[in-house]
Amino acid sequence: MDRRESSSVRGNKVVVIGGGVAGSLLAKSLQFHSHVTLIDPKEYFEMPWGSLRAKVEPSFGERMMINHREYLTNAHIVISNATNITKTQVITDDGRQIDYDYLVIATGHADSFPKRKTERLDQFRQEFDKIKSAKSILIIGGGPTGVELAGEIASDFPSKKVTLVHKGPRLLDFIGPKAADKTLSWLKSKKVDVKLEQSVNLSAIKEGSKEYQTSLGEKIEADCHFLCTSRNSGSAWLEKTELKNELDVLGRLKVDQYLRVCGRPNIFAIGDISDVPEIKQGFCAQKQATLVVRNLKVLIEGGKEGSMGTYTPLPPVAIVSLGRKEAVAQLPGLTVIGRVPGLIKSGDLFVGKTRKQMGV
Repeated sequence: MDRRESSSVRGNKVVVIGGGVAGSLLAKSLQFHSHVTLIDPKEYFEMPWGSLRAKVEPSFGERMMINHREYLTNAHIVISNATNITKTQVITDDGRQIDYDYLVIATGHADSFPKRKTERLDQFRQEFDKIKSAKSILIIGGGPTGVELAGEIASDFPSKKVTLVHKGPRLLDFIGPKAADKTLSWLKSKKVDVKLEQSVNLSAIKEGSKEYQTSLGEKIEADCHFLCTSRNSGSAWLEKTELKNELDVLGRLKVDQYLRVCGRPNIFAIGDISDVPEIKQGFCAQKQATLVVRNLKVLIEGGKEGSMGTYTPLPPVAIVSLGRKEAVAQLPGLTVIGRVPGLIKSGDLFVGKTRKQMGV
């Protein structure tokens, strides 16, 4: 059986690999300008900045996940993993051969999510039950994920004993030390026990044991744990494709000023998979997607490279939520913590804004 999928329209077939923050927005924005195919292993787009809230409030997950079909009314959706790329096709793990004129790779980080939204919601309910039933909780990793999860639990369940272990000398090492210091003080004020420059070897924990040991020999009693360390780039599959030489040492695709993969005039990379030198955050991925939408329209309409827009990396700006009402923000020349930055993000976590942006 021939599993090849192509369009009768020549020159405007755009295939997007990855239905995360960048890929979903790009596919949505281009669907009425070209023949768009989105390839994603799951049936929904998840707003990653809302997933930690869903662990303490499972119903929040209903709003921060959108089935791809809800916003892609004029595009082809393939629920599968891409496994290979040729100069003209993407091959998926179920044997499809999907033709493209332009390819956008937006596979982000290596995550393992369920295929269906209902299954993901079940995961959030299970994690909520785990938090609710525990008296003590261990969080491993003091980056934005670990800090935000600690803030969510400390705010919603103030009686629980929360311990956060981080291998670095300070929290939030992707931004400045002022933000880290303010965050550490806030966590301590909420009785979160923060242990820096230590790690936890989970493979050494006996099954059913509630005792953890840090790299410095400290013992921690906890009813459950959450691993919030950094994830690998979602590019392992590219190492066996013709783009293997375009990957840097961190597994990111090297891109030019137009966000095209270097040396590949019809292939773009956006979001966390690209080597753009900026903080890997959702709003940066959205900005990259918006630029590539513009550039693809130029190319599809027969325009020249000089008409394409170039990408300028954003300065290290970040807002990290601390529960439902507070946050720490690093802005150009200013670091603030408390309710003012919390008003920007922490209440709705940009979910309403993102749903509007996606047209749902």
